[in-house]
Amino acid sequence: MSNETDTRLTPGQRLAQGLKYSMVGPVDVTRGTLALGLSSAATSTAWLGRRIRQARPAPGHLRHRRRPLLYVVLGAAVLAVGAVTFSIVRRSMRPDPSTLPPSVEINPTP
Repeated sequence: MSNETDTRLTPGQRLAQGLKYSMVGPVDVTRGTLALGLSSAATSTAWLGRRIRQARPAPGHLRHRRRPLLYVVLGAAVLAVGAVTFSIVRRSMRPDPSTLPPSVEINPTP
């Protein structure tokens, strides 16, 4: 793959690529998950904005009252996606515990 096609990956393709390749997987999984979360948040925000504009007959103060609530919801969504991404990346960096017994005595006797 050339660098040009790597930069034009959709978030879903980036997530799939991250799951496919184990060496750079955590980075691509993080980027893909974050991009998917931000993309869905932006889409939901645009949809909600259209619904609000269609629901009210005339411009009023509703927009000014709803804006802080929108920022709180978006902030909570970004934090939730970040927490999930962090736990996935942290879990993927831990080595699996060995099923073999220890080769050295754990409590040596003097």
